Amino acid sequence: MKEWWLQVGLLGVPLLAVYLHIPPPQLSPALRSWKSSGSFFTYKDLNIFYRDSSGAVGSSDVVVLLHGFPTSSYDWSKIWEGLTQRFHRVIALDFLGFGFSDKPRSHGYSIFEQATIVEGLLRHLGLRHQRINLLSHDYGDTVAQELLHRYEHNKTGSILINSLCLSNGAFQLSSLLSFQGFFPKRTTPASSRRLGSPHCLNKQFLLSILQYINQRKKHRERWVGALMSTSVPLHLIYGPLDPVNPHPEFLQLYKKVLPMSTVAVLDDHISHYPQLEDPTGFLNAYLNFINSF
Repeated sequence: MKEWWLQVGLLGVPLLAVYLHIPPPQLSPALRSWKSSGSFFTYKDLNIFYRDSSGAVGSSDVVVLLHGFPTSSYDWSKIWEGLTQRFHRVIALDFLGFGFSDKPRSHGYSIFEQATIVEGLLRHLGLRHQRINLLSHDYGDTVAQELLHRYEHNKTGSILINSLCLSNGAFQLSSLLSFQGFFPKRTTPASSRRLGSPHCLNKQFLLSILQYINQRKKHRERWVGALMSTSVPLHLIYGPLDPVNPHPEFLQLYKKVLPMSTVAVLDDHISHYPQLEDPTGFLNAYLNFINSF
């Protein structure tokens, strides 16, 4: 946890830019390339960005990547090529309000809608009846839990889930199960820890996006219950230096609540974005999980 407060402070810099209405910087060549390699599909007259890469010959496996807050599908850029060597198709999207997807200002953003958008994308790609491996991070973990709930309860339109791998962000286990006292007082509220966005946003938009925090509390039984009752192979990849999910308290809680899940703990210096901080370790941990069943 050394210097965790410094990391938190740096994450607040983009938020200050939001309130001062400082325009975002120009896209880097890497981001321009990422965008040009993707496509858009329409959800209720809104444009949703996604990438869909064909990969390993002879494999029929599909992996869908769900990014975190406040970032985008580009979070997966460092492991993209490695995934294409294992999976037939590698798919990622920018959630509504994030990345290159539309960001309507007067909109009630919800985890439920983001899950429906994922289902819509897979129907758009002709994968409604294909078993999908979900790999998620942070905000995407909660979207994955809603998709898992729908799958377990045979909701109309739900996708078929073959496996689920969470990464730093399954911390809703603490708030949703009311174990707040389990964590040390040095942690700060999620809303102040992880704010910041590359987009020029207004306060109303920001508060609308942040409603997912309240949604986690409101729907605790639904989303944690999906993890606790599922027979789908479940895995966690964890960076232990994470100021959001402190070590060892978070890991102890996770194993207590979800003893059926397997866990991969990365090196001690890896924090909240393990797929970016240690792409090789993250990719190896994920492939070891996928190849275990």
